[in-house]
Amino acid sequence: MTDIAKLIENTIRADVRAVGGYHVPDSSGYVKLDAMENPYQLPDELRTQLGARLADAALNRYPVPSYRTLKDAICAKLGIPAGYDVLLGNGSDELITILATTIARQERDGSKRAVVMAPVPAFVMFSRSAQFAGADFVGVPIKPDFSLDLPAMLAAIDEHKPSLVFLAYPNNPTGNLYDAADMEAIITALGESGVVVVDEAYQPFAKVSFMDRLPQHPNLVVMRTLSKLGLAGIRLGYMTAAAPLLAEFEKVRPPYNVNILTQVAAEFALEHLDVLDRQAELLNVERTRLAAALAALPGVEVFPSAANFIALRVPDAERACKLLHGEKVLIKNLSKMHTLLANCIRVTVSTPQENDQFLTALKASLS
Repeated sequence: MTDIAKLIENTIRADVRAVGGYHVPDSSGYVKLDAMENPYQLPDELRTQLGARLADAALNRYPVPSYRTLKDAICAKLGIPAGYDVLLGNGSDELITILATTIARQERDGSKRAVVMAPVPAFVMFSRSAQFAGADFVGVPIKPDFSLDLPAMLAAIDEHKPSLVFLAYPNNPTGNLYDAADMEAIITALGESGVVVVDEAYQPFAKVSFMDRLPQHPNLVVMRTLSKLGLAGIRLGYMTAAAPLLAEFEKVRPPYNVNILTQVAAEFALEHLDVLDRQAELLNVERTRLAAALAALPGVEVFPSAANFIALRVPDAERACKLLHGEKVLIKNLSKMHTLLANCIRVTVSTPQENDQFLTALKASLS
């Protein structure tokens, strides 16, 4: 009989065996403030209309492989520069995988692998996707105030010659916006030797973008998702770049990677983008109120955020998370991600009621 342990040892890559899976905790019965989701659903009238639209979807057919109608809606509604197209993904996670896979070149003798680089701490999928694509990941620590360490980034670029650099704008998990001039310097430093991806997942809240800089930088990719805008459940990401570069990434995209229900739901939502934008504004107002309330608590340090979440430092993150969990409030403990995040936690900005519930539970954990 086959020994399953031997089978895995003989067939599964050692680096894959050595890491754990991407863990998503069960949120049943909890106030879910750990995943940067929009707490608001579409209004009932729109949900009824969407249900009818979904009922007419041709589930017996593959999607139209060009996704032209959805791409046109995204280009028209979401600020894509004239003359640029978009590539769609099953969430931005798939786009990150496509990017890492496309650049993961290797010398014939295996002596040099492609390098993916990002300031750290950063979104964990940057490093995981690089690893699984067979590239090396180089993380360059940010400064204690969470700003970019530009000299360190430029030195690392000179040393490691990355093919791909990710810059999250705003950054996850810290929530801050990097200095745009520093980002420009990195894009310029890469030039013809590497691609820079500006991840704008939280753009609906930050209201700033590198989209208008695309014509000046042929090595720039701007990536976004509809998840934070209020459509996390449909899993749709998109990215844009100069046409010749985007065409290379398109070769790696799996066929029919966006399902028909996602396409129909996204097209419908974009017809009512004003509703989602108003929800984002409500969350920005709550972000200001929540940040002020947190800053007034003893022993709490609140970091500036341009996203729909707030990072903060508490006296004992482990204790705070445990007590909040006991009060059925889920947040993210950032302490183990990086030394710069010692005793830091991250909380999603939600409805006034859920934010107040979190504040009450956090106050109790600090006493």
